[in-house]
Amino acid sequence: MQVKSFRGGVHPPTEKKYTEKKALVAMPPPGRIVIPLRQHTGAPTNAIVKIGDHVAAGQCIAKGPGFITTTMHASISGEAVSIKQRNHPVFRSCDAVEIKSDGKDEWVYGKKHPRERLDDIAPDEIKKIVTESGIVGLGGAAFPTHVKLSPPPEKKIDLYILNGAECEPYLTADDRVMQERTADIILGLRLMMKAIGVTRAIIGIESNKPDSIRALTASVAGVPGVTVHALHTKYPQGAEKQLIRVLTGREVPRGGLPMDAGVAINNVGTALAVAEAVIEGKPLVERAVTVTGSAIAEPKNVIVRLGTSFQEVIDFCGGFSKPPVKLLMGGPMMGIAQYTTDVPVIKGTSGIVALAAQDVRIVESQTCIRCGQCVNACPMYLLPSTLGILCERHKFEEARALGLMDCVECGCCTYVCPAGRPMVHMFKFGKLELFKQDQKKRAQAQKDKK
Repeated sequence: MQVKSFRGGVHPPTEKKYTEKKALVAMPPPGRIVIPLRQHTGAPTNAIVKIGDHVAAGQCIAKGPGFITTTMHASISGEAVSIKQRNHPVFRSCDAVEIKSDGKDEWVYGKKHPRERLDDIAPDEIKKIVTESGIVGLGGAAFPTHVKLSPPPEKKIDLYILNGAECEPYLTADDRVMQERTADIILGLRLMMKAIGVTRAIIGIESNKPDSIRALTASVAGVPGVTVHALHTKYPQGAEKQLIRVLTGREVPRGGLPMDAGVAINNVGTALAVAEAVIEGKPLVERAVTVTGSAIAEPKNVIVRLGTSFQEVIDFCGGFSKPPVKLLMGGPMMGIAQYTTDVPVIKGTSGIVALAAQDVRIVESQTCIRCGQCVNACPMYLLPSTLGILCERHKFEEARALGLMDCVECGCCTYVCPAGRPMVHMFKFGKLELFKQDQKKRAQAQKDKK
């Protein structure tokens, strides 16, 4: 099998040794959950339950307005005891529904479809189920999956890519899902292919996951149009634009989406969620999470109910073996640092990584020395050193002209910088300022029209 790669990127220590051989284990339902009303790209949801209402696991408790949004579901049965601002692992805080368990774990399921009758399910029915089940991309950005399955008529999709790269250090949940839920992943892929109307698909997996490659290769042997490709172990091999470039040679245009290159792409965990929703009638109420790092007593790959607090998940893994210096949602390259363990697992929580002092290097940022290492590492062919200086000096429009908005915030530039410059922080700052400026311009344009 030919191993494929891309220009740029870095080779951080993978650190997957903690959990790569550990099978998925289901965590018992927690006594209390907190479901944030914003866990996805798009419009936030609004609660459709009231304080005092009894809910069952799998019951819809929030819906969003418009097309680019999703739904939220209870992951345990019990009583809605509050709807208020709570800690959030990404947005610091947002409105959330708190549910206290009744200890019964009663479920409500949607319509179930027999596995052997896949051909009888219409594409529109698949999209409807995915929409109502609250499924979003489980690889990072949490983009609503039904939107990806509904491209505009002028966007001709001829290929589906299933992302099993899992290039982020420490994380192994996708690897375990690919090995343990292989048939369901292929089923979910076939359902998404049918929904979008394509007959060809590629599953991309980094070469450091040989067991997953073997399992999926064997599983697709009798599936027409679906192949498995090994990818060079390099970060960020799992970024969608790099994955498309590597597997197809196509380029997503500047400011464009995968559909602009004739491709639809989803994570393997998303495929599993689609299969469970269609076959079992089960909405997205739990996911696989890697709990790992040098500060975790018993690193594990855990199936966690959404809304469970980080602290409860960490306690399930033996608690902290050492004082954590850094706590991340996600991996060390693109993960989001947390200031408390009192935050809930959300749809985009792929990992909880706790690092002890020996694994955290804190350096003082220095002036850029123009070495060019960040330029060589950037997988988007940008000039990170120049962009960083422009953002520092608040020259945001000049940074936009040089491609700031094309930055995928992978962190390769920060990783290789000998001056310890916080490049990604500066880029996020620049993008936020541009967003604010654009908002003001739109508001002024609306005012001028009146």
